[in-house]
Amino acid sequence: MTMELSVITFEGVDPKRPMVIAGPCSAETEEQVLTTARRLADRGVKIFRAGVWKPRTKPGGFEGGGEPCLEWLKRVKSELGMYTAVEVANARHVKASLDAGIDILWIGARTSANPFAVQEIADALKGVDVTVLVKNPVNPDLELWIGALERLYNAGIRRLGAIHRGFSEYDKSLYRNAPQWHIPIELHRRLPTLPIFCDPSHMGGRRELIAPLSQEAMDLGFDGLIIESHCDPDCAWSDKNQQVTPESLSLILEHLVIRDTMQTTESLAELRREIDKLDNELLSLLSKRMRISREIGQYKKEHNMPVLQAQRYDEILNKRGAQAVELDLDPEFIKTVLRAIHEESVQVQMKLING
Repeated sequence: MTMELSVITFEGVDPKRPMVIAGPCSAETEEQVLTTARRLADRGVKIFRAGVWKPRTKPGGFEGGGEPCLEWLKRVKSELGMYTAVEVANARHVKASLDAGIDILWIGARTSANPFAVQEIADALKGVDVTVLVKNPVNPDLELWIGALERLYNAGIRRLGAIHRGFSEYDKSLYRNAPQWHIPIELHRRLPTLPIFCDPSHMGGRRELIAPLSQEAMDLGFDGLIIESHCDPDCAWSDKNQQVTPESLSLILEHLVIRDTMQTTESLAELRREIDKLDNELLSLLSKRMRISREIGQYKKEHNMPVLQAQRYDEILNKRGAQAVELDLDPEFIKTVLRAIHEESVQVQMKLING
C-alpha cells in the first residue's frame, strides 16, 4: 500500500533537527507536570509528553490519573507555549484528548498489537486532522505494525508516523526491549515517506542507555526521538530507571551527532558500486550452493537417508565460526547467516524427498 502522507511540522520546531518529544512516563501531580515542563521548555524542548492513561503489564501498578490530568497539559500548553502529546488506547481517550487540545496522539505497543483496538481508535479519528504516532507491537511483527498504520491512514489520518521502542524477548538481555533495528529499516523501505521516531527509554530500560541508543537512531536516519524525562526520576511513580532529568536530556541532545543524509560523493558512489558487485557474486554463489544442496537431497532420497545430518551441521557452524574470527568477522553473525542458509537447504531437500 502506498501512503501519501503530510509532513509532520510544528511552528517553532526546527525542521532541520530531529523532532524531540519529552516528558514524564506518567502525569503524577500537577506540580510534577508543570515543573518538568518548565525545565524542559527552558532547555529548548517544544513538545511535552506525559502518560495520562497507563496500560501496565500487571495489575497493582500506577495506571495513570486519567482525564483530570489533561487539565494540567492544557496549562503546559497555555502557560509555556509547548505542544502536547499523550497515549490513547480507545475511543474515549481520543475524544477526551481532542477536547483538551492535545496536538499529538500516540498508540502504545500493547494497543497496536490489537487490531480491534486500533480500528476503534481509527474510527474515532475519522475527519480529524491530528498527528498520530504508532508504536511497534510488543512482539516483532512488522505486518501487524503496518496494519495498524494502514487502519489509521484509511481513516483519513495523513500526519502519521511510527515509534520504534524495541521488541520484547523471552530471555533477559542488555535491553528492556531489543532494538532489532532491521525491522524499522524494513518498515522504512516499505513506507519510505513515513517518519520514524525512536523511543530509547523503553528500548533500553535504563537511563544510561538513552544516549547511545539515541545516537544509533540518528545514525540510521530516524526522524525524531520520544524520551522520558522527569523532574525527579528516582521518585517517579512508574519506570523511574528509564527517565532522565531535563538537564541530563539537554546534555544528551547537545552531544548528538546528526548525519548529513543528503550528501553523496563520487567516492561513496564507487564504493556502493563495489557493494553491488559483491552482492551479485554472493547471489551467484548461493545459487550454486543450493544447486549442490539439491543434488545432496537427491542422493539422500535414493539412499533413504534423513534430511537433517546434525553432526555435519554442527561441524559447519563450528568450523565457519572459527574461520570468521580469522577473517575479522563476528562469528555470531556468520552463524546466523549459515543457520538461515541451512534452513533453506533443509526445506529444499524436504520438498525434493517428499515430492
